[in-house]
Parts: sequence; C-alpha cells; structure tokens
Amino acid sequence: MNKKKIIILMGILLAISIGTYFIFFHKNTAKNLKIGNNTTSQEIVNYILDINSYEVQIEVEVTSNKNKNKYKMKQKYIKPDMITQEIIEPENIKGIKLIKNKNQLKLENSNLNLTKIIENYEFMEDNCLDLINFIEEYKKNENANFEENENEIILQVECQNSNNNTKFRKLILDKKTGNPTKMEIKDTSKKTTVYILYNEVKLNNIQESVIAFNHLLEIKEI
Repeated sequence: MNKKKIIILMGILLAISIGTYFIFFHKNTAKNLKIGNNTTSQEIVNYILDINSYEVQIEVEVTSNKNKNKYKMKQKYIKPDMITQEIIEPENIKGIKLIKNKNQLKLENSNLNLTKIIENYEFMEDNCLDLINFIEEYKKNENANFEENENEIILQVECQNSNNNTKFRKLILDKKTGNPTKMEIKDTSKKTTVYILYNEVKLNNIQESVIAFNHLLEIKEI
C-alpha cells in the first residue's frame, strides 16, 4: 500500500472513531434527562448548564435610546469553543456569518463571497446573544439563581464584567420540554435592552457535531 493510500485510510479511520465517540457520548448523556412528570426543576437546570451542542433559530429585538431593531438568526454551538451565528433577516444583511473557534474570529458574507479572519480576538466572550454566553455567566456567578412557576423555570444572573446595557439577564425554560423559550437582557436601570425569542431549539444535536468535526478533519491529497 503506497503512502497516499495509507494517509487517506488513516484519515477515514480517525473520522469514524470520532463519530463513534460522539454517538456513544451522546447516548450516555441523553440518558441523564428524560423530561417527564417526575423530572425536577433542578435536573432541567443542570441539563441546560451541561449541554455539549445546540442549534437554535431566534428572533432578536434590540432596544437603544434612539431606536429598536429586529433580527432573525441561526446559532450553533459545539463544545468546547466553536460558535456560529448567521443572520437570516433583515434582507440587507442576510448571509452575514460570525464563526468563533478558540481565539480566532471569522466573518463571512455569502452574498458577497467575502471572508475575514481575525486572530487572537480578545473580546470573544462578549456576545450576550449566544445561549452559551449566558450559561457560562450563570455557572461562574455565585449569585446566580433560578425560580419557577407552574410552566416555567427562570434562570437569573447579574453579569459582573458586562457593559451597563447587558447587566441583568434571564433565561426562561419550558418545564415540559426543558428547552429555552426566551431570554431577557436589561441594563443597570432594569430596562429591557435585548429580547430573544427561541423559535426552534435542538439541544445536544450529535449529527451536527459529527459533521462539523469531519469538516475540520478534511483530508487533503498529498
């Protein structure tokens, strides 16, 4: 067997091994939460705080002193540090995509076929629109807490290092499904600056994770 065939075979085996690992991992983590009448609110909260991937479609309303803007977006996350965010609406900025991987930020515009890569981007954690951003803030904040009513679980956190417009944040979960339904972000005066509505939610979406990792392991002929 020549060198070229050996390299290709090794790449295929590596991709299969990673895919098998993720499927096995997903099966074991998925068993940790089956929403039902006996599922406690704490179990649902723990599950959200420990998700390893998600794919969501959201509607975002951003309010400032002068105006109010609305957007539709797709967001994807793969643990530990790959996040993509794509604008669906409004039409004039449709197709703009933000891809964050470790300390690298890539901006893409599919309509104009443009790509820009920024290395060592130091404000990587500042995007309050990302679900994982809220989760990380909640996990590291000692004063974070949650309350509940008949149908919802409300996670609350006061962000220590955010700007004044995104100081207070709430994530609302549906008790029946365990999925996020909306997020409210308020400034220091408790006025809502960002309102996010979750229309489609897929948590721990293993198929998306395997596709992404296979893409990263793309084999180039030598």
